[in-house]
Amino acid sequence: MVLSPDNPVRRSPRRRFAIALAVALALCVLAIGWGGVAPLPAIIALAAMGAALVYAVRPQVNVRRDAVSTGGFMQRVERDVAIVGLLAAFPEPVILLDGHTNVHTINPAAGRIFSGLEKGRPITPYMRAPELGEALDRVTGGGGSETVTFTERFPVERWLEVTVSPLGARGSAGRPEMVMLAIRDLTPAQRLERMRADFVANASHELRTPLASLTGFIETLQGPARDDTKAREKFLATMAEQARRMARLIDDLLSLSRIELKAHVQPDTEIDLVPVVRHVVDALQPIAAANGVEIRADLAAGPFRMLADRDEITQVFQNIVENAVKYGRGGKFVDVSLAAGGSAKRPEAVVMVRDYGPGIPAEHLPRLTERFYRVDVAQSRETGGTGLGLAIVKHILNRHRCSLKVDSREGEGATFTVSLPILHQEAKVA
Repeated sequence: MVLSPDNPVRRSPRRRFAIALAVALALCVLAIGWGGVAPLPAIIALAAMGAALVYAVRPQVNVRRDAVSTGGFMQRVERDVAIVGLLAAFPEPVILLDGHTNVHTINPAAGRIFSGLEKGRPITPYMRAPELGEALDRVTGGGGSETVTFTERFPVERWLEVTVSPLGARGSAGRPEMVMLAIRDLTPAQRLERMRADFVANASHELRTPLASLTGFIETLQGPARDDTKAREKFLATMAEQARRMARLIDDLLSLSRIELKAHVQPDTEIDLVPVVRHVVDALQPIAAANGVEIRADLAAGPFRMLADRDEITQVFQNIVENAVKYGRGGKFVDVSLAAGGSAKRPEAVVMVRDYGPGIPAEHLPRLTERFYRVDVAQSRETGGTGLGLAIVKHILNRHRCSLKVDSREGEGATFTVSLPILHQEAKVA
């Protein structure tokens, strides 16, 4: 209820007397209570004083006008409660603004995206895109609904589609009572599309390079080098290597495709991790020796049993250990350990692979498992890498509900830690 000159509050002398009497009685009884008497009288006195005050200061207003004002107020309260309840149940982000584009209501979905939004504050500091500002100007100036698409780059990059709609009656200037922003977060779809485009471009490039090399050597052998024995042997060796490179790339692409098809199929074969990791270490010792590296293994006796696809888990550790051998050339050792981890409720086997090479710059760490992403493109191609090894590792581990952590500092090597859930814990240190 709003108090105004045409709605005065009148208090009679009798009411003023009631206030004074209530206060005096309360003070007397409180003094007795605090003087050592039981506190109950003091509590009663406080209650009496509160009741008297509420009655005494209750405004005397015109009953008819008060009823109309209260009814309008209650209607607004009921409307706001209904709006909040409706928007809370809506799965998409929605923000309600008042007619001056200040934030009025934020549903939970919008709150998760725009954590800094405050009610009563203008929306523009939180969504700075010129496209949205122009749409709000047109809608609050008398226009109809509009949909705009834009990119927000702070605090993180997001692609948003926002439908701006006027709600309620319009004032004399055409300004609506409220404005609704219905938001679609296009970020996942945009990222997926970007990844798809990058994948096609990278795959095409990776296949085109060896194919162009093969085509060039074939033309040379058919022409100038037709009768040159030395050149023919050299070119044939290079062609064979390029063909193997293409075969590796196609194999990795097919492997990645097969893993993605089985992403939601849980493995149901019980395996022991100890012989799997030991087999990988033994199989890669010759490659390590050729690179001047020694693989040192420290494996718990186990068993570490888990439900898994043996071939896929073998591929995980083969890719990680082989990368450590090839890209950790600055160091003389690669350490592979297998130990118990996790908790009693969720036991895990933890496999750590550490190299002592040049390390990985921090800016590359978040993108290591992206398809075709390489820290050093030249070195990767020189060592026969396709740029898909860690992407395959990520997808296999996701399927097996495992996790991968990478720690590295430049000049100090890199450590890859794989945590795998196991069925039960019986491990003993060998």
